[in-house]
Amino acid sequence: MRIDSLLAADSPRLDGMDEEHVRRLAEIFTALPPVLVHRTTRRVIDGMHRLAAARSLGLLSVEVQYFDGTPEEGFLRSVSANIAHGLPLTVADRKAAAARILVSHAELSDRAIAARVGVDAKTVAAIRRGSTTETPQSNVRMGLDGRAHPLNRTAERLRAAELITRRPDLPLRAIVKATGISLGTAHDVRQRLLRGEAPVPQGRRDAERTASASVPGPRPPASAPGPGRAPAAPDTPAQSLAFESATVQGLAHRSRAALDTLGRLTHDPSLRHSDTGRQFLRWLNTHFVVDDAWRQQAAAIPPHCTDTVAELALQCSRTWKRFAEELSRRRLTETATTGE
Repeated sequence: MRIDSLLAADSPRLDGMDEEHVRRLAEIFTALPPVLVHRTTRRVIDGMHRLAAARSLGLLSVEVQYFDGTPEEGFLRSVSANIAHGLPLTVADRKAAAARILVSHAELSDRAIAARVGVDAKTVAAIRRGSTTETPQSNVRMGLDGRAHPLNRTAERLRAAELITRRPDLPLRAIVKATGISLGTAHDVRQRLLRGEAPVPQGRRDAERTASASVPGPRPPASAPGPGRAPAAPDTPAQSLAFESATVQGLAHRSRAALDTLGRLTHDPSLRHSDTGRQFLRWLNTHFVVDDAWRQQAAAIPPHCTDTVAELALQCSRTWKRFAEELSRRRLTETATTGE
């Protein structure tokens, strides 16, 4: 393209052209890559120093490579290109570029922006906090993996904990579908509950309470759960703490109750004093898993086997469910026979 037909770049460089760098490029001009140009606007995206070097050599045209995209995407490409090669951007250039990207692409995560401008993610986070009046706020961030990641999973974690408490046999994938959390997060919530811990990590709860403290206005009191029901997923920090406490207490009580039931069966004379009864007790003790006993085995499972083992565990749970249903039918049949 003719040099005089190209528009100046929307450059991330605050100090403009570096003449010494232009002279160095002029010496090796034939070995330089094409100038990157936005196809629609003919604005240079990357290569202003190369363009200046061409002019210094008296050239009227340069080889170009077209870029297709929006002007905002063009600026992202410009920053990434200047980070990857050529004259390095200064720290001030990079911070200014990060601030501009936060306005045009607020949905990008701090790490994603940091990777594009060449600064630390903490620096981007500080810029984001300092520019909240201009930067659109969102609860979702687009990560380096190209996937959307919500910033606050507290409400989803609490809803998952409620589901797990009400239906302990519910598969993790069903919880994922109902709450929108990842499979790993659902697994973490269940693991925390079985350990007797709160479903939301302490650091996350502290951050939420800090953020909520800055919002004026009274908070509604936490409502007490009805008999035999788990508390509903809360909306406030106070309700969150009440829900977590009730959930943990419920799981601890269930563990003790299961162990007490097993102990009573073990000492039942009708089982202890018969061969089939003793065989059943040995079988039951081998297959019995209290709420948190599986944690000792989970650490031994390598990551590539987790899906396989999870499927086996689900199959076992379905088998136990059929076993329980068969016993229930037997009990109903015996009750009906006795009644007749």
